[in-house]
Amino acid sequence: MTVEVRLFAVLTDHTGWSRQSMDAPAGRTVEQLWQQLVQAHPGLGSLGYRPMVACDCRYSDWDSVLDDVQEVAFLPPVSGG
Repeated sequence: MTVEVRLFAVLTDHTGWSRQSMDAPAGRTVEQLWQQLVQAHPGLGSLGYRPMVACDCRYSDWDSVLDDVQEVAFLPPVSGG
């Protein structure tokens, strides 16, 4: 299965892309997908935080299974004033 991975803001600085299709075998979790990203882009592992995650436009937990998910978005913390 393939999922569309979307990254925002500072996360794109570490990968050089904001959208990419990635392989997600049956049973893979959000956490496992993130670890796959960190292995390919070690800078993501040194952020000092874990980004929020949304699966198909709904906030999700890190242990969510990606079966039947089409898009996973990783979002860094946001602040404003």
